[in-house]
Amino acid sequence: MNEAARTLKEIVDMFGGELRGDGAIHVESIASLKEATPRQISFLANPKYRNQLPTTKAAAVIVDEQSAADCPGAVIVTPHPYMYFARLSRWLAPRRPMRSGRHPTAIVEGLVPESAQVGPYAWIGPGARVGEDVVIGPYCHVGEESYIGDDCRLYANVTVYHNCHIGKRALIHAGAVIGADGFGFARHPQGQWEKIAQNGRVVIGDDVEIGANTCIDRGAIGDTVIGDGVKLDNLIQVGHNVHVGEHCAFAGCVGVAGSSIIGDRCTIAGGAVVLGHLTLAADVNVSAATLVTKPIGEAGVYTGAPPFMPHGEWLRNFSHLRQLDAMADRIRRLEKQLEEMTEKGS
Repeated sequence: MNEAARTLKEIVDMFGGELRGDGAIHVESIASLKEATPRQISFLANPKYRNQLPTTKAAAVIVDEQSAADCPGAVIVTPHPYMYFARLSRWLAPRRPMRSGRHPTAIVEGLVPESAQVGPYAWIGPGARVGEDVVIGPYCHVGEESYIGDDCRLYANVTVYHNCHIGKRALIHAGAVIGADGFGFARHPQGQWEKIAQNGRVVIGDDVEIGANTCIDRGAIGDTVIGDGVKLDNLIQVGHNVHVGEHCAFAGCVGVAGSSIIGDRCTIAGGAVVLGHLTLAADVNVSAATLVTKPIGEAGVYTGAPPFMPHGEWLRNFSHLRQLDAMADRIRRLEKQLEEMTEKGS
C-alpha cells in the first residue's frame, strides 16, 4: 500500500467534518469527480459539476450537506468543501525529504545554517542571512545584506537583489525577481531620461507565495511592502513603493503601478491593471482585464473592460459615459413634460 495512503477516519480526525461511510477506507490522492478511482478521494465545490456525483468512482467525496445525498459512496460533509480539499491536498502530497547541505558548486558568503539546503551554482552574497530549513534552488541569487526567513523555498533561478527581506515560509517559484530597480526616471527638457536612484527595499511578510517570473520592484524612497499571506500568480508586475495588504491574491499578468496601496484581502483577477498612486480599500475584488484608473474607497466587485480606440475618441466617449445618469434623468423629465403637453392638447 502507498505510504501516503490515509483512512477516511484519519482524515476526519485531522480536519474535522462528518464522515458518512466506512472509516477504514484508504485513499492515496485526490482527483476530479470524473477521473477519480476507488483509491482516490474527490470533492464538489462548483455546483455545475453536481451531475457527476452519481457516477463518480471515487472512494469518497468531500461535499456540503445539500449534495451529500447524491453521492453513491462515502462522503465527508463540511460547510466549506473547497477549503477542506486545499488542506487535504497538502497532507496527501508526496513527502519530499529535506536534504540539508551545500552543493560543491554553490558560493556562500553570507550566514547559512546547517539545516538549510543550497543547490548547484547558487550564490549567497556577503552579509546575507538565511533562516533554518530554507531551500535555495539551483542558480538562485541572494544579494548582499538580504534576509530569507525560516522554512522558505526558492525554486531554481530566483533572484533576490541586495537588502531585501523575506519572511517565514515563503514559496517563490522559478524565475521570480525580487528587488530589481523600479521604473523611475525624470525627463530632461531636451527629451533624455535621467535615472532616479532606487534606494528602498522589498519587504515581504510571512506565508507569501510568489509565482514564476513575477517581478516585485524595490522602493525608490521607502520600501515596497507585500503583507502576510499574499498569493501572487505567475507573470505579475508590482511596481516600486507599492504596498499590498495582508491576504491579497493576484492572478496572472496583473500589473500594479508604483506607489499604489492595496488594502487587506483584495483580489485582482488576471490581466487587470491598477494605475499608480491609487488606493484600494480592503475587500475590493477587481474583475479580469479591468483598468483601475481612480481610487476605490469601498469594498465590492469592480469591473470595466472597454474596447480600445484612439485616445482622443476614448476621452470623449468616456466623458459622455460619466454623464449617463444625468442624461437619463433629463430624458425622464422630458418624457414627463411631453406626456403632460399631450394630455393638455387632447
